[in-house]
Amino acid sequence: MRWFRFAGLILFVTIIQASILAGLNSGPDMLLILLVFFCIYCDPNEAIITSFAIGFAADLIGSSMPMGPQTISFGLLGTALAYLHRVINVRNMPSQALAIFTVALLVGALSHFLALFKGMPFTPKTWGIVLGIAVYSGLVGPFLFLPSAWWMRIRTNRFAR
Repeated sequence: MRWFRFAGLILFVTIIQASILAGLNSGPDMLLILLVFFCIYCDPNEAIITSFAIGFAADLIGSSMPMGPQTISFGLLGTALAYLHRVINVRNMPSQALAIFTVALLVGALSHFLALFKGMPFTPKTWGIVLGIAVYSGLVGPFLFLPSAWWMRIRTNRFAR
């Protein structure tokens, strides 16, 4: 793993997520897409470290949630996906989109559930936002895997026979 490239990529995506995509109420979650990318294409130990780091970055820019629930939910679900990747092949675009959609739903549900313990009020509109983020992230995510792999110098073997 090239950790300096990882730090640069996370910093860039965090800035994009906090500035440009913050205006979209249910836009794609770029950090979540990177979580699934690293869990699919990295060693499980590296995927666990990147999951917690990406969750921490998501907590830093999450203005509506208290600090901590996204770090925990990204870390737990990233760890589960890293170990589940040994059993399930997630190398084609439809299965990547499904993985992003599923992880987005689970991360959203778990982070909002954990935020309830910290006193955040629950609104009925929350589930619509979580579903919108999951749908948009699932549609956009697989198209961002190839540029991310190029930047991180990870061979995806997408076009190999």
